[in-house]
Amino acid sequence: MKPFKFKQFTVEQDRCAMKIGTDGVLLGAWVSIKNNPFSILDIGAGTGIIALQLAQRSNAEMVDAIEIDENAYEQCVDNFENSPWGDRLFCYHASLEEFVEEIEEKYDIIISNPPFYSPPLPSASPTKGEKIISTSRELARFNDALPFDELIESASQLLSDEGIFAVIIPRKEEENFIAMASEVNLFPNRICRVRGTETSEEKRSMLEFSFEKISPKIENLTIETSRHIYTEEYQNLVQDFYLKM
Repeated sequence: MKPFKFKQFTVEQDRCAMKIGTDGVLLGAWVSIKNNPFSILDIGAGTGIIALQLAQRSNAEMVDAIEIDENAYEQCVDNFENSPWGDRLFCYHASLEEFVEEIEEKYDIIISNPPFYSPPLPSASPTKGEKIISTSRELARFNDALPFDELIESASQLLSDEGIFAVIIPRKEEENFIAMASEVNLFPNRICRVRGTETSEEKRSMLEFSFEKISPKIENLTIETSRHIYTEEYQNLVQDFYLKM
């Protein structure tokens, strides 16, 4: 498995069941940093891609990540150390439950691309790897699926008063996820519904929550006009990362 080269950093992924995919890169590029976060937490970091993106995009002094799988954790640590922002990035080898019990820190951005079992979006990867879902990857999505209620509850405990909690989930889970979040006083502020092409159904929802109850801003994003021909809005979103954008 070749390393995945981005414009400012490289991600090794040979030890991770969950390879670089469109979902994580999209979320890392989309989440708002307008509150000038001091501290960021990536839950279920995998290769560390989202934390790396946010280290590139922001001046946050503390970019933490949690990863429970030992191989993925070790890979994430290596990717952090080999990046230009190694002094700001730190990965914990722990379950979310353990982390919540031990950490008293509050985070200005909490972000997660939680494992779930759903077909992938078109990939902007130059490789064709995403078309072939390996058994280990399917197992990673299916077996390690982080219960949404646990994720939401933990985020509400770890989030600073003015903080943002951001996720990417299957579109069909959006209504249920928002309802669960409201039970812990987290409310959607931005919603972006993602489809692969103009004619395909919406596959993903990117959601930004805060403790402030406002009318959410609704956005729509289409990735491709045709195979490997990307829309201008998608290119604008990810051009700071992908080499060929």
